[in-house]
Amino acid sequence: MRDFVCLAHELPLDAAVSLDDLPGTGRLDLLSRFVTGALLTSHGVREDAAAHLVVRDELTVRVDGGAVRNLRPDERSTAARIRDALDARESAIGHQEAEPSPGVHVGRFDLAATLDRLDGPLVQLHEDGTPLAEQSVPDDPTFVLSDHRDFTDAEGDLLAERADARVSVGPERLHADQTVTVAHNWLDTDGYRTY
Repeated sequence: MRDFVCLAHELPLDAAVSLDDLPGTGRLDLLSRFVTGALLTSHGVREDAAAHLVVRDELTVRVDGGAVRNLRPDERSTAARIRDALDARESAIGHQEAEPSPGVHVGRFDLAATLDRLDGPLVQLHEDGTPLAEQSVPDDPTFVLSDHRDFTDAEGDLLAERADARVSVGPERLHADQTVTVAHNWLDTDGYRTY
């Protein structure tokens, strides 16, 4: 399983999401591309991957590639899925998630609780990390990255304590969806050795 966790610092916690202004709604455009980048291939879905959006360190929206149905590559329809998950937040009680549509879940998990639920080595994706090409390829990793904002001090401290590695995907800062694509390629090619 490949898990991708993105910290959504500005996304509203409720369903007050405008599908007509995705960039102005907590950078929902970027977050939607992150979800599709984590899960979609050219003509299919990565069934062995999941995308997790940790929203303001209070809620986590999880999209499971093995269970999601009719996920499309356009930002607007993915944003609608995220909006619907946020709308279902009241149905998430304690550590029990709500599932507003197949494979789309919302739970009351902050970053620490989200990471507690995931297995495999934890890899922080950060521009100041060790180059990806210098790292060994982990089995079933969990990648953590931030949206368009830097990690907060609390997030950075938590990841410094828990991460098995801190890696950079290249010399340029990339959007979250681009970073996920590079990470997938690294895993797909066994560290750029097998094509």
